Amino acid sequence: MALRACGFIVFRLATSVPPPDNVEYLLLQTSYGEHHWTPPKGHVDPGEDDLTTALRETKEEAGLGEEHLRVVDGFVQELRYEVRGRPKEVLYWLAELRDPRTAVTLSDEHQDFRWARLEEACSLAGYQDLQDTLRAAHRHLEAQQDNK
Repeated sequence: MALRACGFIVFRLATSVPPPDNVEYLLLQTSYGEHHWTPPKGHVDPGEDDLTTALRETKEEAGLGEEHLRVVDGFVQELRYEVRGRPKEVLYWLAELRDPRTAVTLSDEHQDFRWARLEEACSLAGYQDLQDTLRAAHRHLEAQQDNK
């Protein structure tokens, strides 16, 4: 059975930059292993639904609770890969930080964080499937903007 994790691609709209370049994504740098960069995510606890896991993990890892986030309708991405020879599934939703000035508070699981525009976020992310997910999130936001 695959390990299952859930999280959010959290973004904020920078007020100092005009659209469409004003979208910044939150990436956290792990304190363990290769110190890779990732959106906040974590394993599903027994009896917990996926969206609740994403909210709990984002609160635990970045200090951003449900009150700080606006979940974007119509976006969820599933990544599948192996970790130490075991299959893993990760679901990511997309969420906007309501107040772009809200502080990020890291847990011990992470040593750094960065708000980055798409190309820098993809460069930090490293893994192709996560880069593809970030790009899909960006396209989703652009499509929503076009429909306004």
